[in-house]
Amino acid sequence: MQITKENLTIIIVTIKSQKIIDNCLKSIDPEIKKIIVENSSNKEFVNYLKAKYPNIECYLTGKNLGMGSGNNFGIKKSKTRYVMILNPDTILKKNTLNQIFKISKNLDFAILSPLSDDKDYPNYKIKDKSKKQHNELFEVDRVDGYAMILDKEKFKNSFFDEEIFMYLENDDLCLRVKKSKGKIFVHSNSLISHLGGKTVDRKYLNEIEFSRNWHWNWSKFYFRKKHYGFIKAFIPGFLTFIKAIFKTSYFFMTNDKIKRKLYYCRASGFMNAVLSKKSWFRPRLD
Repeated sequence: MQITKENLTIIIVTIKSQKIIDNCLKSIDPEIKKIIVENSSNKEFVNYLKAKYPNIECYLTGKNLGMGSGNNFGIKKSKTRYVMILNPDTILKKNTLNQIFKISKNLDFAILSPLSDDKDYPNYKIKDKSKKQHNELFEVDRVDGYAMILDKEKFKNSFFDEEIFMYLENDDLCLRVKKSKGKIFVHSNSLISHLGGKTVDRKYLNEIEFSRNWHWNWSKFYFRKKHYGFIKAFIPGFLTFIKAIFKTSYFFMTNDKIKRKLYYCRASGFMNAVLSKKSWFRPRLD
């Protein structure tokens, strides 16, 4: 089997992404099917996309589902064997997908990813550095979630863990793939640009930072507990929790409301995960 324009659907989860998504969509071959999952009720946004771009389906979830659940929503709507998970703050090079199409012929993979064009920020990890390959195609342990192609047949309808609202959902997916003896590849001649942290409009910066700090600590504990057990999740997280409590108190006394809330979110995210509470925190983006 080989990936082609006909059997590939690109899935992009968005929220308040109006100022960034055009560059992403313009970089995609118009003949390729695209599914936009907008985590809000913004009809004006999806109507704009439908009017401007061909081969596009847009869905409003009505609420912020997060990245994992949003991607699962798009995957379930897709009708092709292969899906490409793509962030709206990415830009494909002219030959990014053509390179993928060529290398994918008869390739046994669960996840296949292009390579970040920023050498200082690689989009993959290999635990054993001595095994790192410099071939056109090389196997890795993990790839970042902003650009990954999935062979749906390798997942048996079990894609992203929907308990994770934000952060480490791609790590969890990759680790489950490796545990099931699946293969994850990066293609070094297929390049992609990732702007990083530009998915949501910058006017919501403080709310996004609160959310990041809450969910990073919640997701770290959940991920470690799921794969390595409670103790290995609790010990490193507890040290971060104690530091966050001290800093919350300090910034309370200095009346720095932004930093006080930021460190409170760190502590709260960890404690909610320890107490097995849902990943409930949501940024205010109204």
